Amino acid sequence: MSRASYKVVISGVVQGVSFRASLKDAAIRHHVDGWVRNRDDGAVEALLQGEEAHVEELLAWARVGPPGAAVLSVDKSRLDDCPPQTGFHIIIQGSASRRPANR
Repeated sequence: MSRASYKVVISGVVQGVSFRASLKDAAIRHHVDGWVRNRDDGAVEALLQGEEAHVEELLAWARVGPPGAAVLSVDKSRLDDCPPQTGFHIIIQGSASRRPANR
């Protein structure tokens, strides 16, 4: 099986509905590594890395999202030469830096 990396932008009602935490839980269930964060434009952005089939299963989940979400689009771009990711992290955006959440 091939390992793939994707940058994903999920738009719609995806902030304030536990999308990041739910995506992290789903990523762990699907054996996908990477990170997720909120964007200033109201979307959620993620880096997903894993076996192609596992990433596709996670993307299928992301097209629906958790209860309360209303996903309008899931845009993905394949990344070549992406450094290996370990685990799945929620990135908290702070005023000075971005750091993984300890969750």
